[in-house]
Amino acid sequence: MTLPSRRDLLALGGAAGVALAFGRPLAAQSASPAALTAREAEVQLAPPAYPATRIWGYDGALPGPVIRVAQGGRVTRRLINDLPQPTSVHWHGLRIDNAMDGVAGLTQDPVAPGGTFDYDFVAPDAGTYWYHAHNRSAEQVARGLYGALVVEEAEAPEADRDEVLVLDDWLLDPQSGQIDADFLSRHSRSHAGRLGNLIATNGRHDHAIEVRRHQRLRLRLVNAANARIFQLALLGLEGRIVALDGMPLEAPAPVAETLLLGPGQRADLIVDVVAEPGEDAHLVRVERGEGFSQSRFPVVGVASRARRDAPVALPPNPGMAPPRLAEARPLRLEMSGGAMGRLDAAILDGRRRSFGQMVEANQFWAFNGTVGMTPTPLAELARGEPVRLSIRNDTAFPHAMHLHGMHFREIAADGTLGPLRDTTLLQRGETREIAFAADNPGDWLFHCHMLSHAESGMMTWLKVT
Repeated sequence: MTLPSRRDLLALGGAAGVALAFGRPLAAQSASPAALTAREAEVQLAPPAYPATRIWGYDGALPGPVIRVAQGGRVTRRLINDLPQPTSVHWHGLRIDNAMDGVAGLTQDPVAPGGTFDYDFVAPDAGTYWYHAHNRSAEQVARGLYGALVVEEAEAPEADRDEVLVLDDWLLDPQSGQIDADFLSRHSRSHAGRLGNLIATNGRHDHAIEVRRHQRLRLRLVNAANARIFQLALLGLEGRIVALDGMPLEAPAPVAETLLLGPGQRADLIVDVVAEPGEDAHLVRVERGEGFSQSRFPVVGVASRARRDAPVALPPNPGMAPPRLAEARPLRLEMSGGAMGRLDAAILDGRRRSFGQMVEANQFWAFNGTVGMTPTPLAELARGEPVRLSIRNDTAFPHAMHLHGMHFREIAADGTLGPLRDTTLLQRGETREIAFAADNPGDWLFHCHMLSHAESGMMTWLKVT
C-alpha cells in the first residue's frame, strides 16, 4: 500500500451463573468527586494555516482526559455542564449499575446548563472503554465530547509503552476550519451517517509517537467517530489483538491484513516495532485500496537486539462464560429504511406513516417496523435469562449496533461463539445472530452507533427485571 506525502496528510478535505459486581454506588465519600466539566474550548485541529477550531470538550480538552482506574476500583466524577445544551455522560462498554449508564431520557434526566450530576460506580472489567455525551449525541460527540477510560489489570501484559489512540473524523468548513453546524442533515441521517473531511488521532491530524526498534507497545484503539468505519493495518509494526471492546480474547490473534473498527468499537493490540532506526512505522488507514498514515511512529533508536516472545493472553474478566444457547430465548430485530431502501411505511409516534411522511419528520429508519424508542421494550427479560437475537440489516448501509450494560457473542454460521463484544458491525444486507445472558438488571438501550442513524429512528431498549 502507498503512503501519501506529508502535504497529502495535511490537506483538509479528504456470564451465566456468575455473580458480577455491576458497580452500584457505594457509600458517599466525605470529599466531593473530581470534576468533569463539559465546556467550550478552542484547539488547533486543522493544519496551522487554519484558525483554531471551536469544540466542546471535557475539561476543554480533545479528547477528554484519559480516566485510569484499577480493575474493581471506583470511578467518581461530578459532571459540570457549562454548555448551552443539556447533556449526560455514557460510560461505553462498562457493565455498571443502570442508574449510572448516562442515557438521558432512559436512565437519568439530562443535566441542564449550569447543572451537575454525580457518577459513582465500580469498574468490574479490565480493558479499554470510553465515555461520551448521550444527549443529542450526533451533535455533542461530533463537537468533541468524549474521552477514553482505561481499567487496568492487576497484572498488566509485558509492554514498554501503553498508548491510547482515539480515532475520529471531523466535518469542518474548508474555508474557516470550524465544525459544520448542520447536525440535522437529511443526507447524513438517511445515508451512511455524518462523515468528516479531516481525520485525526487524539485530536491531531499529524499524530506521531517516537519509538525504538524492538520496543513493545500496547495500543488501545478507540473509534469515537460518528459514523466512519476505520479499516486499519500495520506497517513497520507486527503484533496481535489481545482484546476487543475491552474484553480479553482467549488467545491473542495475529493482526490480519486489516482490522475493521466500527463506531464505538475498540481493540487492544500488543505490537513490536520492526522498522529500522531512521524509518517510520505506521498505523495505516486503508481507504479504497490506498493506505494513509493514521498514526506515525518515527523509529529513533534500538530498544534491544532481539524481539520478545509472543504475548500471552490477558487474564479473563468475571462473568465471561458463554450463554446457554440450548435454553436461549429467540428474539429478532429487522432493520429497515434509509436512502435506497425498501421501507414503504412504519409506525412513527404511534401512527403508521408513509416513508414520505417519515422524511418530512427527518426520520428514516425503523426497527421491526417502528421508528425510534417505544413505550414498551423490545423484550422484557428475567435476570440471567439467555437470549439469542437475530439481526437483519435490510438497508443499503452498514450499521454498528451497540448494547448498553452487557456484552454479547456473535454466533458464526457453524454455531460457534465469537469473543465478547458490546458493538457489532453489520454490513448492508447482512444477517447476524448474537447471544448473551441478561445478567444486569435495568433498562438498557440498544441502538446504532452511527449516531445520526440513532437519532433518526435506530433505537430500541431491553428491560432486565
